[in-house]
Amino acid sequence: MAGHVWRFFRAGGVDQVQLTTAADLLALDELDEKLWVALACPVKGLELDERTLAFIDEDNDGRVHAKELIAAAKWAGGLLKDPEILAKRGSELPLSAIDTTKDEGKVLHDTAKALLVSLEKADEKSLALADVKDAIEKFNKQRWNGDGVVPASSAEDEALKKALEDVLACTESPATDKNGDPGVTADSIKAFFEELEAYVAWLDAGEAEAVRPLGDASADAFAAYDKVRGKIDDFFTRCRVAAFDARALTAVNREESEYLAAAAKDLQITADEVAHFPLAHVESDAKLPLGKGLNPAWIDAMSAFRDKVVQPILGARTELSYDEWMQIRGKLAAHATWVADKKGAKVEKLGAERARELVKEGFREKLDGLVAEDEKARPMAEAREKVEKLLHFNRDLMTVANNFVSFRDFYARKGPAAFQVGTLYIDQRSCELCVRVDDVAKHTTMSPHSKSYLLYCDLKNPKGDTLKVAAAMTNGDVDNLMVGRNGVFYDRKGEVWDATVTRIVDNPISVRQAFWTPYKKFLRLIEEQIERRAAAAQAEADAGVTSAAEQTEAASTGQPRAQAPRKLDIGVVAAIGVAVGGITAAIGALLEAFFGLGFWMPLGVLGLILLISGPSMAIAWLKLRQRNLGPLLDANGWAVNARAKVNVPFGESLTKVATIPKGSQRDLHDPFAEKRRPWKFYLFVLLLLGLAFSWYIGKLDQYLPEKARSTEVLGEAAPAHVQIAAEEEPAAEGEGDAAAE
Repeated sequence: MAGHVWRFFRAGGVDQVQLTTAADLLALDELDEKLWVALACPVKGLELDERTLAFIDEDNDGRVHAKELIAAAKWAGGLLKDPEILAKRGSELPLSAIDTTKDEGKVLHDTAKALLVSLEKADEKSLALADVKDAIEKFNKQRWNGDGVVPASSAEDEALKKALEDVLACTESPATDKNGDPGVTADSIKAFFEELEAYVAWLDAGEAEAVRPLGDASADAFAAYDKVRGKIDDFFTRCRVAAFDARALTAVNREESEYLAAAAKDLQITADEVAHFPLAHVESDAKLPLGKGLNPAWIDAMSAFRDKVVQPILGARTELSYDEWMQIRGKLAAHATWVADKKGAKVEKLGAERARELVKEGFREKLDGLVAEDEKARPMAEAREKVEKLLHFNRDLMTVANNFVSFRDFYARKGPAAFQVGTLYIDQRSCELCVRVDDVAKHTTMSPHSKSYLLYCDLKNPKGDTLKVAAAMTNGDVDNLMVGRNGVFYDRKGEVWDATVTRIVDNPISVRQAFWTPYKKFLRLIEEQIERRAAAAQAEADAGVTSAAEQTEAASTGQPRAQAPRKLDIGVVAAIGVAVGGITAAIGALLEAFFGLGFWMPLGVLGLILLISGPSMAIAWLKLRQRNLGPLLDANGWAVNARAKVNVPFGESLTKVATIPKGSQRDLHDPFAEKRRPWKFYLFVLLLLGLAFSWYIGKLDQYLPEKARSTEVLGEAAPAHVQIAAEEEPAAEGEGDAAAE
């Protein structure tokens, strides 16, 4: 079977496929991907319906790939009786256009009719995309919307509602229902009750007698014990070290210098400066005091330990021996193990009583029932979403293809392409090739390869929203473009944004601009040198005035005068004279060589101009031939598969320079115009001087009558006469020698 017959058009230096019919769209799988202009594009940041691109992006990776576009076209075309309806790009779809002979088509047809009924439009024969969005929005706000997420508002029973709120309170990052409220899912319910059951089991284990040595007071006693346990262990260990070797006694009690450093500060009872010191004074086999003699920073904690632990277990005590400490540790060991094995930390905030209630009352099964009820509506929700998907594809699929498979919308110039986000007005120009930029630093690593002159602009609208764009300037000149200039940006909706240039990527705009670039640079260099010299002269003058004032003040106070500056050295004057003479001679030689060209002088002028402007023009010509849209889009996440050129004529259409409309009336009288200089007169005088100089040196004698030649008019004063005499003298000497012989 013969394959699809493709049609191509030439644009941007590339043969691009022409997609005008649905048959073209459905046959994309037959088109070699090497002929696609792009193979991937981002879902966000384009002037295409983001919802449409999200439907095409089946793997939800934020990018549309060629295979996904092919699959979207096949799916949409397969559900329509006549796929050519896709080429019309309509926002409404007749219900009769859906192919009901297929199971999926019948479901979509019935769902579309149900949507119309829900909107009280049962008599309508077509379904509009706006209607689908309204119907789906209403459906999503219903109690059961088929997304598998159950918010607290879905529970009619107060006990269930409270249970849902408990689950949400103990769930990190809960799911969001389609109505916008946070809700629970089957997975979050399962995780919650597993945590809850583990917590209740741990609580039950804590009811054992061994775990509760002090009954209901065990928890408070353990808390007081746990707070000082490490510090008491540290004290008795230090005592045992001191008993082992008396030389360690000073070290385990801390050095005197440490106490001096702490004493130098303003101390408080809970001062951190002494909290790390031993709990009490360390001695060999000493007992731990429980009142007097304790580290001030630990008095409160030790008092609670004495009252809640020592006294209930050992009775009243003023000090504690090592053996007694071991007895307390053994008494609380089981409780310590139970605390260390704690479960259900995420649900602990509910409390033991509420936790047991949720487990015993069977709330898990009840909440699972709510999720199951919501899941029953999933087929209906998916069908509604597929109806929406079909209407999006019906309206946008051809547009996406003509901004992806080919850049027909861009090169046809009948409307902006998907990546053109608006128009920038700046410096009497409107720039239409503006692309959105999220990360300027990242974008500029790639965009200079486009060989385009780019303005990166920060945008801000009256609402306070901000945006960044890169605008390609492809016409005009760059003399008045600089960082900090302001312009106005209009987005595709016509909304106005204030624009400020923040960065420039410099590349040639035209060969004409490149012709004048060397002269402009030379003039700027001269201006900078003049400004620098003027500034230096001003500084020198200011210094002279200051010096004169100081000398006057010194003279009036009788102080010795400052030494007068040295006069210009004769050698310096001579050197300046030699330099001036050399420059004059060089200029004279240049003029003599130039005027010596005679009638070839115009070619000499042309050669000089080419010598100056030629390299700049050649570089500009080469770069303009390489100007390419690809890197500009690749920097935004596209995968441009072709070299989409932007040549000079096409570039001029993308950036329009201000022109006065035809038929307009102009008053050319400018009362504030600068006085015009007679350049034509100056050129005429310069030409006369050039001819006079050429006549004077005899370069025109061969073209003039004998009486008008410089040698006849000026005689021996003519430079050419001297040259002729010098040539005739050797000849005369030769004739004299011959006669003598």
